Amino acid sequence: MTRLSLLDLAFFIAENEASPKHVAGLHIHQIPKGLKGGGASFAKQLYEEFLTHTDVQPPFDQVINFVSAGLMPSWSTADSVDLAQHVFFHKLKAGANDRDALYALTARLHEPMLDRSRPLWEVHVIAGLWDKQFAIYYKMHHAVADGITMTRWGVDSLRTTPEDDTVTPVWTLDHTRRSRGLGAKKRLDQAVAGTVWKQLTANSKRAVGIGRLMAMLALEAVKLTKNAIALPFMASGNTPFTGNATPGRQFATAAVPMARIDAIRKVARATLNHVALTCLDGAMHRYLADEGVELDRPITIQMPVNLRREDEKAAGNKIGIILVDLSPPTDDAYVRLRNVGYSLRNVRAMIDAVAPEAVETYTILTGLLGQIAGMLKLADVITPMGNTLVSNVPGPAGRLYLKGAPLLEMHPVSTLPATHLLNITLFSYAGTLYVGLIATDALPNLGRLAAYVEEEIATLEAAVGIA
Repeated sequence: MTRLSLLDLAFFIAENEASPKHVAGLHIHQIPKGLKGGGASFAKQLYEEFLTHTDVQPPFDQVINFVSAGLMPSWSTADSVDLAQHVFFHKLKAGANDRDALYALTARLHEPMLDRSRPLWEVHVIAGLWDKQFAIYYKMHHAVADGITMTRWGVDSLRTTPEDDTVTPVWTLDHTRRSRGLGAKKRLDQAVAGTVWKQLTANSKRAVGIGRLMAMLALEAVKLTKNAIALPFMASGNTPFTGNATPGRQFATAAVPMARIDAIRKVARATLNHVALTCLDGAMHRYLADEGVELDRPITIQMPVNLRREDEKAAGNKIGIILVDLSPPTDDAYVRLRNVGYSLRNVRAMIDAVAPEAVETYTILTGLLGQIAGMLKLADVITPMGNTLVSNVPGPAGRLYLKGAPLLEMHPVSTLPATHLLNITLFSYAGTLYVGLIATDALPNLGRLAAYVEEEIATLEAAVGIA
């Protein structure tokens, strides 16, 4: 059995019906052309073919055990995996099969917790969409994989050409294979040496890094530095983005061509994150203005950062969550872009100054405080950790296919902390940046916020002189 890391365990501890801890992806495919009957049964046949792939590989055959010899929760291999409990089929009715209907179904599928008595994943094939399209909704517990890992696994199950119609569902791929290239003895020697080294160095790196982080926070708190690091529990509580999470969900998206973002980057000498967060910042301020909320300080976001080494492919989570102050309120999109860039450079300097172990520990400690606030239902009365979460998951640059069906869109669907009503995820695929917004039913007019994100790209283009 494999024991959980502290970060993975935290997802189980923090989970409840109002705040399930799973991540998901919504893939929209075009039915291949030239099929008999126009391909009306393509999605149903694909679902039936999925059910024949019964060779389930790790971690899709793993179940969580909360009582073990060491008292620490651990993963073990299920005796069997019944695909009928994990793979499902839906068909939208004609006249109620547009994008809004698909997003409403996605929100309903995203609401319930996964059954802990079984491996923690689901796949839903959704037929009957507009313009001869179908969708697949993939759902997995956050303790099994973070967004980057889940994306990598999903890409591995797809094809790069329409001619290759081989179907290899994500649960049939051995995701541990990448680490099997070494001989058994060499792996054992490296494992033993690595364990000893980690025991000798991890705690010291963690301690030194936490010390540096605390020093940075202290200097900012007593105003010896200015906007060098965002302080926890200093975000404005006067927004509809925070509060005690409720079980209901709603889902919306925005999509922006990468070519438009790249043009802004070139003119303004900015990064993708600078541009994307500037547009989100402008959209959120417009949304707040509609709701009668005016802020006198920046919107603060919680931003996950990938702590993996470039060659690290393990399952589970290796992320930290840090706070970023966006721009002070301004009507000038160019000024907003520069302010956001300044904040992100400060964040980058902070991360580079400490060991990943320290960022992970900081994430657990601040997350614990947020979890306590959530458990005590204090999110409506205390200053939140941040106004919302924003993450950026890089996706594949080239077009992908499933049994010859082009993958047109890839939308991220994230999780909500118990103290937040909105989570935003950026995902790049095949020349488009997709923005997935998941929120509780308590947040009004989520679709309007998504529309503002797309409109703010045009605002920023005008501000930097792009016609």
